[in-house]
Amino acid sequence: MKIKYGSLLLLAGFFLFSACKKDSNNDDIPAASDLDARLLALLEEQSDGAGPAYFKLPASDDYSNIPQDPANPLTAAKVDLGKFLFHETGIGKNPRMFTSSQEYSCASCHHAAAGFQAGVAQGIGEGGFGFGIGGEGRTVHPEYFDNPIWKDSVDVQSVRSPTVLNTAYQKNMLWNGQFGATGINEGTDRHWTEGTPLAFNFLGFEGLETQAIAGQTVHRQLVDQEFCQEYPEYMDLFAQAFGEVPESIEELRIDAGLAIAAYERTLLANEAPFQHWLDGSRNALSDAEKRGAVLFFGKADCASCHNGPALNSMEFHALGMNDLYMRPGVLIAEAGSMENLGRGGFTKEPEDMFKFKVPQLYNLRDVGFLGHGASFSDIREVVEYKNEAIHQHPHLTAGNLSEGFTPLLLSPAEVNDLVAFLENALYDPYLERYVPAELPSGMCFPNADSQSMIDTGCSE
Repeated sequence: MKIKYGSLLLLAGFFLFSACKKDSNNDDIPAASDLDARLLALLEEQSDGAGPAYFKLPASDDYSNIPQDPANPLTAAKVDLGKFLFHETGIGKNPRMFTSSQEYSCASCHHAAAGFQAGVAQGIGEGGFGFGIGGEGRTVHPEYFDNPIWKDSVDVQSVRSPTVLNTAYQKNMLWNGQFGATGINEGTDRHWTEGTPLAFNFLGFEGLETQAIAGQTVHRQLVDQEFCQEYPEYMDLFAQAFGEVPESIEELRIDAGLAIAAYERTLLANEAPFQHWLDGSRNALSDAEKRGAVLFFGKADCASCHNGPALNSMEFHALGMNDLYMRPGVLIAEAGSMENLGRGGFTKEPEDMFKFKVPQLYNLRDVGFLGHGASFSDIREVVEYKNEAIHQHPHLTAGNLSEGFTPLLLSPAEVNDLVAFLENALYDPYLERYVPAELPSGMCFPNADSQSMIDTGCSE
């Protein structure tokens, strides 16, 4: 049972008192600030008494403490293989136009420079051109516009590409949670239509594994014997990870997906200042960030949805945010897309319509596009939107909205503090540590089109 707010003063007093004790060398232990004490008390409440440890992200090589699919146990060999395959442009071998052959990768839409998001409102795999500095320069390859059916050829996402950072804490993937046979998708197999990507749920894996397997088909990638033989290091990597290199394309696709998912589970923002504060480094956060954290876990009630190590949940809520097709300048997005219905687009249940998954909150500062429809440009806009609780979507009524979508009643100063916590305290500046220095194929990444190579300074 949660500790009631009336107990917070007692807890705060306990922390202040205990912080004044002396260690075995009789040196004074620095007293915790009032903000630290208040935050510690709130963390106790929001974690049902577990305290700061409940919100800690493990080290990326601490496999025993990283959530994983029992059918895909983490190993260093799998993670190493997955790191390469995730960034490998050489497996972009099934494009609809040869122009983009071997020019795109998983990292085209999920790269470190944008917090493992796309850096643009619409992620583009096949048919993409350019990168810019943080992915913001990616657009459609000029040659695709010469094709009368270019919209059927370009792999452009109809909702904003979610991050793969901290996704170890999601059993089911995508904004509507459609990938994964376990968790909230147990009993939904009537919706796993054969001949569609949803049929990969029948393999029985969790969301990350299922998405990584299905994504190779959806995003026109191909890992086959020919590719592995052309780059023998991959033969060795597959053998180390799985004991052998499967001969069939289907088995290779599954093993490649399991390796990619294993790597994705290690993408953890564990160097963010808030993570250091949880370890006891009380100077890791500024006073403004601490005040924002106190608001997050207290008055603003953010933690009722955003909780745990990744500050996310497997809940779905309708907050009335606009869809991607409503954004000016989008390339391919339609009002009638099932993705616009959120969880209801998958389950077909009326009570699920327009509800989208609660996202994780780390490394959002560099994204530039937030919400499932990329209808916000920064964290401040999202905070102000939730503070006012006036929905954007022109076709929704109050009956569609989640009951929790009510004004937060934060002052301008409190909004500033909450933004400071979300922007800075939850920002891991070292995500490049998850990126390989080079690929076994020697190809450029995350994209290998001519403009991206110029933008990233890569030459094959």
